[in-house]
Amino acid sequence: MIRLPKFVTQEVFDWAIEEATKKKDLDFSDVEFITYDEGDVIQCMHVGSYDYEPKTIEKIKQFASDNNLKLDFRNNRKHHEIYLSDPRRTKPENLKTIIRIPVKKY
Repeated sequence: MIRLPKFVTQEVFDWAIEEATKKKDLDFSDVEFITYDEGDVIQCMHVGSYDYEPKTIEKIKQFASDNNLKLDFRNNRKHHEIYLSDPRRTKPENLKTIIRIPVKKY
């Protein structure tokens, strides 16, 4: 997922997809505009290669356990990530990713 500014509406998104398709001559049909009300989450900034995200996720799980929270994966409650860096232009050790994991109280 990539977070969009609040001014981006479905109409603005559709226009951007149409323009990108024309200019880049690529297929963007899999790209979706999603409004996501995620509820309670633990979020953490992961800095570094995607290969090391499991260590950050383990820290999130420990934080949940220490704070009487449990992971809450259901139909619409999923682990997701927000990519703040472009991996094509950023060294792996400098990549920044927000990891969010849904939780609920015991």
